[in-house]
Amino acid sequence: MAKPIQEKIIRSIQAAERMYHRLVLLVGETGSGKTGVLRDVALHLDSQVVNVNLALSAALLELTTRQRALRLPAILGQIAMDVQSTVMFDNLEILFDKRLKQDPLRLLQGISRNRTVVASWNGIAAGGRLTYAENGHPEYRSYEAVDALIVTMDGTATVDSATDK
Repeated sequence: MAKPIQEKIIRSIQAAERMYHRLVLLVGETGSGKTGVLRDVALHLDSQVVNVNLALSAALLELTTRQRALRLPAILGQIAMDVQSTVMFDNLEILFDKRLKQDPLRLLQGISRNRTVVASWNGIAAGGRLTYAENGHPEYRSYEAVDALIVTMDGTATVDSATDK
């Protein structure tokens, strides 16, 4: 597994243990290889990758629209608790569905209070800003000063700048 991005994720996981939110985001655009990287890291950590779209779709299927919005945080939290080691979340697109009325980053941060979470993020991290989707898209999100460690598919990592200081 000696690949730079995977190594940066492992270092970020170790550094996250000392943070309030133990959240590591693997940021890249669709098709950039995030799923393969997560699988490599999960294999190295003897963990598993959870397909959030699949897991939540099945759990929310029988609920009304209102119940889905209300119960989603607890259901995702239970999915995370069922994983015996570091939680590896992939395919998060369902969290951005406007009908579910969630703030995906805050949701991931809440779960990462009790355990380390590594999550793929379809978007861009640049200039201190984390974005999801294109500006004008219904699911567009933009965050500043994110309380998480970020590793991008181009190889940059906030853990590097934290150790350079």
